[in-house]
Amino acid sequence: MNRPAAPSPRARHGGAGSVRIIGGRFRGSKLRVPEVAGLRPTPDRVRETLFNWLGQDLHGLRCLDLYAGSGALGLEAASRGAARVDMVERNPLLARALLEAGRRLQADAVQVHEADALQFAAARAPGSYDVVFVDPPFAQAGAHEQALAQAARVLAPHGRVYLEAPDPASLQRWVEPGWEVLRSARAGQVHYALLRRDAGAG
Repeated sequence: MNRPAAPSPRARHGGAGSVRIIGGRFRGSKLRVPEVAGLRPTPDRVRETLFNWLGQDLHGLRCLDLYAGSGALGLEAASRGAARVDMVERNPLLARALLEAGRRLQADAVQVHEADALQFAAARAPGSYDVVFVDPPFAQAGAHEQALAQAARVLAPHGRVYLEAPDPASLQRWVEPGWEVLRSARAGQVHYALLRRDAGAG
């Protein structure tokens, strides 16, 4: 969904392209992906699995898409009935594309914020969201740990977090301590998991 430090097999979009929404009200709609080096939209197969885990129908849920990138996750959530989706992306080109996509789809639940993801999350009230998508650039040192710390604060009781990682070791390192891995899987070189706060975490 976002940007690794260097090209990899996951960075399928070397330039402009598109991804499609795979379920819900906007099913089949294409999202324009601007030309941004290393942009890696979450693949269809991964999103299909993730939303199976989440139960397909997100009606009434409040979602936060940090590091929104192409918007594939946040707009997929809106397509499936989320009550509110805050999409945070600091790259102006990508933020404009997200605004255009939301308007074209008439996705009234979506709010696009051209802002730093961590600063935006830090300004939200505790318990503001039911689902948080966390997918910073893999090479951005400390970003995953900081994003998960903010997610823990803004997550409602029984809320869930989606996380992507380049390898199992990184995934394990980033989610400990204080998180329970509900489900995890691998698709190609992407390792991903659905998390919730450990009942014993402070």
